[in-house]
Formats: sequence, structure tokens, C-alpha cells
Amino acid sequence: MAPSTAARIAGLALGGLTLFLHAPAQARSENEQMMLLEPSERIEQRCNARAMGEVGRTNKGMKPDELVAYAYRDPVVKGWRIKAPGAAVRSGNIWYHLSYECETEHDGLDVKTFSYKLGAAIPTSEWSGHYLVGQ
Repeated sequence: MAPSTAARIAGLALGGLTLFLHAPAQARSENEQMMLLEPSERIEQRCNARAMGEVGRTNKGMKPDELVAYAYRDPVVKGWRIKAPGAAVRSGNIWYHLSYECETEHDGLDVKTFSYKLGAAIPTSEWSGHYLVGQ
């Protein structure tokens, strides 16, 4: 596993733990929780959510429930933009290749621009090598 990928997995996992540990008795709003993340993680989370929503809205019968932005290539974050050329999205226990480009507002909360390309289904024989799991 490449160090940048290992660091990304650990950072995202710890980011979720941080949100849990610092949450007051009453739940924080989604935006308040997002603001606790590092900007690059916040951008990736928002854009991953947009990608899943767009794929579901524009591809009849698809209901994405998981997305791995770094499945085949690490995403590149520059400023408030992210390019994820090697992403994968899961729908109905089938993983598909996905690439997307996304730009958020300067707080990383609202998506300004988004485009994507959905690719072919990924054979199950490739899943374990790319952080992809079944339902």
C-alpha cells in the first residue's frame, strides 16, 4: 500500500473518530461536523457525496452506496479542487470505475462545479487489491 494511501485511510478513519470524540451530548449539524475535518478531507467528502448523488440521479437503476476516491489512483487536491481519476463507486454490490472533477466554495462545504465519467463494472477479482468490498 502506498504511504499516501495508507495515510489517507488512517486520516479519514481518525477524522471520523475525532468527530465522535468531540461531539457534544446533542449532535452537531452536518456542516459543523464537516468543519472539524482538514480542508482536503472536507473537499473529498463533499465531492464524493456529490458524485454518488449525481451517479444515482443520472443513471437509471443505480443506487450508489459507497465510493472510494483512491481505488485506482490517488486523488489530487489543489486549493478547493479535487480530481479523482481512479475512483470507484458501488451500486447493487457491483463496483464501477469512476472519474470526477469537483470544486467547492472556499469553506469546502458547497460544491460549485462537478463533472464525472462513469466507467465499466470492475471484476470481483480486482476488488481486494483496490480497497473495494461487497455489501
